[in-house]
Amino acid sequence: MTELNISARGYNKILKVGRTIADLDHSENICIEHVSGAVQYRNLDRDLWK
Repeated sequence: MTELNISARGYNKILKVGRTIADLDHSENICIEHVSGAVQYRNLDRDLWK
């Protein structure tokens, strides 16, 4: 959380998006690829709202 400068709320949102990505991938577990994708979406969202 400190490396990416995200709050607890942001961390929770990343996990939720990661779960959604895993569901779309038909995966029962959230893998590092799913969380990585969620972080990328969050960074993209941050860049658009500056």
